[in-house]
Amino acid sequence: MKIMKSDEKRSHRLNYLLKFYLTNPHENQLYQRAKQMGVSDSTAKDYIRTVIIQAQKIYSK
Repeated sequence: MKIMKSDEKRSHRLNYLLKFYLTNPHENQLYQRAKQMGVSDSTAKDYIRTVIIQAQKIYSK
């Protein structure tokens, strides 16, 4: 079993959340998904900000 570094874990989580958000663009559901990962409120909010910024970049292309 490979142990992931924290930045790898964050990257995987953000990719997962981005895919989720692109198919279901509701912030409250995105927050619930992030919280299900067992992260703190502040980390979940940070993930949401990051995912929304990434989604806006994708939509603007």
